[in-house]
Amino acid sequence: MKTLFIDDEVKYIGSQLAPHWIYKNFKIQGDAIVAFIGECDVKLSEMVDIEDVINNEPIYSKSMLSFITEQFNIQLVEGVFRQRLLICCIKEALENRGFKIERSGDDLFVNNKKLSVSIATKSLTSVLIHTGINILSEEAPIPVSALENDLGIKDVKAFAIEIMKRYSEEIDDIILASTKVRGV
Repeated sequence: MKTLFIDDEVKYIGSQLAPHWIYKNFKIQGDAIVAFIGECDVKLSEMVDIEDVINNEPIYSKSMLSFITEQFNIQLVEGVFRQRLLICCIKEALENRGFKIERSGDDLFVNNKKLSVSIATKSLTSVLIHTGINILSEEAPIPVSALENDLGIKDVKAFAIEIMKRYSEEIDDIILASTKVRGV
């Protein structure tokens, strides 16, 4: 799986969760994960999570670390497994830094305050995942925790690169592991 940290600030508005967005914008073809920093402002009209739409819960963060991954030749259930794997990679990286992180499904919490947002969906050609981690907690519509405010993580780019490397290696290793067994 290919990885890229996008140095330019990108405002995540939900429309980036689209087939071939990574390929069209960054010329990375095939399974890939990219990360970027920027404001997150997803209006209900762009929401993929129908539960959030029903509950009238748009997403906003003044500064968020976003990951978008597009993976081909898998079904949505496997995509949700991979989404959870990404969340677990983030949780492990934070716990290795000494933080107490709670996970409930695809959400991470610090001191009972939400640290992340995440969704997996299926396009006609691929599975798409967006996972965002609050960098700052100011101006959030609900009480949230954040990398900088609550965890003191200042080098967000290095953290993002670490997460993408962990996730990419896990996916590649899972695929490789599936090739070393004989059928029974």
